[in-house]
Amino acid sequence: MLERIHLEILTAIKEHGTLTKAANSLYLSQSALSHSIKKLEGQVGTPIWKKDGRNLRLTAAGEHIQTLANRVLPQFVHTELLLNQIAKGELGSLRIGMECHPCYQWLLRVIEPYLEHWPDIDIDVKQEFQFGALGALLSYEIDVLITPDPLFKPKISYIPVFNYEHRLVVAKSHKLATQEFVLPEQLSEEVLFSYPVEPLRLDIFSQFLNPAKCSVKKHKTIETTEIMLQMVAAGRGICALPGWLVDEYSKTMPIKSLRFGEQGINKQIFVGIRNNEQHIDYLNDFIAQAKKTT
Repeated sequence: MLERIHLEILTAIKEHGTLTKAANSLYLSQSALSHSIKKLEGQVGTPIWKKDGRNLRLTAAGEHIQTLANRVLPQFVHTELLLNQIAKGELGSLRIGMECHPCYQWLLRVIEPYLEHWPDIDIDVKQEFQFGALGALLSYEIDVLITPDPLFKPKISYIPVFNYEHRLVVAKSHKLATQEFVLPEQLSEEVLFSYPVEPLRLDIFSQFLNPAKCSVKKHKTIETTEIMLQMVAAGRGICALPGWLVDEYSKTMPIKSLRFGEQGINKQIFVGIRNNEQHIDYLNDFIAQAKKTT
């Protein structure tokens, strides 16, 4: 009953709003679109869309079909891409989704030797999936998910590839800079800079401040690592970053990192892949290369 063209039509209607624009986006005539949906409506016995002024609005039935389209169409595209690559004798593509800001610098170390080993693999890094890439992995929009905070699902395998310590970063002139570790209550008068992530997903809150029922004076978000560390170096506040990343920037900036408490916060970077693709050689080699990178 349902065909791929129905999914594509409703997705186009949802995106463009009008029959004319939807038809143009699919390179079809308006009459072809209307005929296809009218036939489907006759089969299911309920309207799929309704007119809303000049626009078309999906009915409840149409919304259900469009939800299915969001899940299924990316898998069609993914499979067709793989088939096309097989037909051309190409090995494949690797679309990487990033779910943490500082992981990008770590990924650069992995990609360089990987590209040398797999010259026929096309790599695309999709940073727009930051902090929400699991859905993209499940819907075949990406092939690999890089994350320090995996959400375990039955269809996804997470492989730990890199261990690091999450550390507090202060200016060398900061009053805490002479300490080896910091206590939660010592941050009560500090301005904390972080990436634009909800506080519950920040380790400094979830693993350090919240358990001690402490907080900071003010919390501000900054998009880029470089600007964040410049603010810290200027004495404007503090931040929390992977120790290995801070070590790199401390070579050229007046900053120092401290352990969170006596035990510290130990983390891992994980590579997430779909279970049914664990046999793909170039995916496995990416994971192997990631484990080698320090």
